Amino acid sequence: MNPPIIADNKPVVLELEAGTYYWCSCGQSANAPYCDGSHKDSGFTPLKFTLEETKKVALCQCKHTSNAPFCDGAHINL
Repeated sequence: MNPPIIADNKPVVLELEAGTYYWCSCGQSANAPYCDGSHKDSGFTPLKFTLEETKKVALCQCKHTSNAPFCDGAHINL
């Protein structure tokens, strides 16, 4: 499997409502940071995550976080 594509070198900060989301883990989505199915046949799968309440989040775009889908600052070392 190839490494993920770095969609951006900084996180995307969003205020998300409670609900279920699918984070793009491959970096190919045209709807980043959300999955659009572009990972087909790549070996990657989207990461499902659920928020219980409206919350401000920083979603990883570099795909190197150890806390997916949330940014942990890994982009600083790329």
